[in-house]
Amino acid sequence: MNAASVKKLLNYSADEKRAKVMQRFFKTGKGEYGEGDLFIGVPVPEQRKIAKQNYSISLDEISNLVYSEIHEERLTAFLILVYKYERADEKSRKDIYDFIIHNRKQLNNWDLVDLTAPKTIGEFLLERDKSLLFKFARSKNIWERRIAVLSTFPFIRENEFHVTLKISEMLLKDDHDLIHKAVGWMLREIGKRNQNAAEAFLKKHNKLMPRTMLRYAIEKLPEGKRKKYLAGKI
Repeated sequence: MNAASVKKLLNYSADEKRAKVMQRFFKTGKGEYGEGDLFIGVPVPEQRKIAKQNYSISLDEISNLVYSEIHEERLTAFLILVYKYERADEKSRKDIYDFIIHNRKQLNNWDLVDLTAPKTIGEFLLERDKSLLFKFARSKNIWERRIAVLSTFPFIRENEFHVTLKISEMLLKDDHDLIHKAVGWMLREIGKRNQNAAEAFLKKHNKLMPRTMLRYAIEKLPEGKRKKYLAGKI
């Protein structure tokens, strides 16, 4: 199998009506965060199925998909990389990680980041130097900043919270809603595992946090405590 075969399978599952809905959902209009992105209307479960069937194709072939102007071709390419990473030995994982970092500008919408970064970048850096994530957190590129946050998900699962909390602190004044949501989401995940750690951050920063970030972060707290945070009484 090769990139052309993957494209053929995706086109077979394309749906024009779904594509129009996805164009709106992923904000592809002028001035929006996904401006100019093109969809053909393939649902994610079908993309996952195609990716699993074709995870053995080479990185060179994957490059042809990663640089496609079609959103589903890019997402399927990165899903292939996720499946390759899960099955790879240590050397191959390094190659896949390097490939993703080198081509990270093609992770240019939130679903691409969310379905790729935690399971590849985050997993690779779990027991390695994490300075790259702090660099991404300072980036002017929204997707690099989202990569920085979402890549910490594997750390949280291992009850290592300090990187997530530091990056969250760096992004408190970020001006984009998609970053607010990502930070709030990761703070909520910390809270599921260690409420004291999450609330220590919230008590220190809740009055500075964008409303969306705060709402995401406190979503699983008891209603009374949520109301106090939202009213600025904690």
